[in-house]
Amino acid sequence: MGPGEVLSYIGAAGDIAIKAGDVLLGGLYNKDKIVEFKGDINLVTEMDRRAEELIKNHLSDRFPDIAMLAEEGGESGDFSGRRWIVDPLDGTTSYAHGLPHFSVSIALEEDGEVIAGVVYNPCADECFSAVRGGGASLNGQKINVSGTSILKRSLLATGFPYDRATSKDNNVDNFNAFILKAQGIRRMGSAALDLCYTAAGRFDGYWEMKLSPWDSAAGSVILEEAGGRISDFSGGPYSIYGKELLVSNRLIHDEMITVLNGN
Repeated sequence: MGPGEVLSYIGAAGDIAIKAGDVLLGGLYNKDKIVEFKGDINLVTEMDRRAEELIKNHLSDRFPDIAMLAEEGGESGDFSGRRWIVDPLDGTTSYAHGLPHFSVSIALEEDGEVIAGVVYNPCADECFSAVRGGGASLNGQKINVSGTSILKRSLLATGFPYDRATSKDNNVDNFNAFILKAQGIRRMGSAALDLCYTAAGRFDGYWEMKLSPWDSAAGSVILEEAGGRISDFSGGPYSIYGKELLVSNRLIHDEMITVLNGN
């Protein structure tokens, strides 16, 4: 797929993400919205499904030859090397409580590599996007990671897995270590936006564990195209199908690896 073709694909995906975001925004403060549990604390609302159906219908109509992997609906279409990876509502817990911080995430994967992504924050009307090799942008303006060079001057972001009450691998130890070494830590509740905020220099670094592909696919390419570094906790290669995510502005990455490995 050529760069121009990828750009047109992700432009269309951005328009669709904005449509889905508008639907979500319209239901944000509806106190009667239906909320269900997929686990002890993992929520899904009827708006997750409604937004996903909208995205699926638009993408399949526009690009019928591209398969899809979506959070609620799973895999669909005939996979032949390309597929959309979709999170229709990243930040469902915030959304269910009427907290205005969530996003729509759509990535394009080709032969196992994420080649483009778009993340839309409807509450701020901010659309982050990137095409592999073409840089990253926010509402059409180029973005770059921050220039903070030491961890103690850095603002970080993180999150905690849904099984944090029953698993020892719950990120609490890492949080306790970083809270003593960084300037501050924020837990915002949308992995896609945490990645994009790091890409835009709002955060200097971000780490999380036990994410799913749709949580990080789009944000990961946006982060890299903004000049950031992405790895697992040991500094090895990152995969959206892996369970460890560490991103930074590059300058503090090695310091973050040291903290995560208890040194």
